[in-house]
Amino acid sequence: MSKVERMSIVDVSLGRNLASLELFDALSPAALDEVRALARFKHLTRNTRIFNQGDGSVRAHALIEGCVRISQSGSDGAQVVVRFITRGEMFGTVALFTDGRYPADAETLTECTEVSWSEADLAQLMDRHHRIALNFIRIIGKRLQDAQNRVRELATQRVERRIAHALLRLARRSGHRNSEGITIEFPLRRKDIADICGTTLHSASRILTPWEKAGWLVTRDQRLTLCRPDEIEQIAENGET
Repeated sequence: MSKVERMSIVDVSLGRNLASLELFDALSPAALDEVRALARFKHLTRNTRIFNQGDGSVRAHALIEGCVRISQSGSDGAQVVVRFITRGEMFGTVALFTDGRYPADAETLTECTEVSWSEADLAQLMDRHHRIALNFIRIIGKRLQDAQNRVRELATQRVERRIAHALLRLARRSGHRNSEGITIEFPLRRKDIADICGTTLHSASRILTPWEKAGWLVTRDQRLTLCRPDEIEQIAENGET
């Protein structure tokens, strides 16, 4: 295979990856070529910090492969998991349209391939291709809806229901079915579950341990499988059974 042929295959692969990103949904091939020309691709190992809370020099990021944990720290050092970013999702974009500083940390949980654009380049792309701006508004709307749902859960639901909802959301977004159930395809610590549900590690363990003993959940190689998602769904809707 010649060098030109290899480069052509790489270009096609990158084009397909960009087309799969939520920000560039329904873009024409010509527009995707412009997007690719301004993009910076990186392959990252596990446990790599992509950016830190408070950092400037902001870029808009998107994940092509892998999983990234977004977390915030308070002045007292307490950490909250804001979101898990999975394939096809944008992250780090809020700072582009606010104070120019990342509001959270981003760290890889697996090997990842990510792509990013500078603030100026993304603004140029939005100006030239209004579909990108519309997609961005839709993404922000979905994230706001997710945040509102989590605030409602924190205010009105007991911890076991919040944990059940969190596991079901993760299973829908990044799970795959197998003979055991639905496996969440990235490393998930009990502390992560506690953080994203606004509770303590002790409380999360107190709830998860009986579920594992009942055969509803199993963890192997840091991958959590919902063996009985129907039971988890029942708790999410009605509370502890």
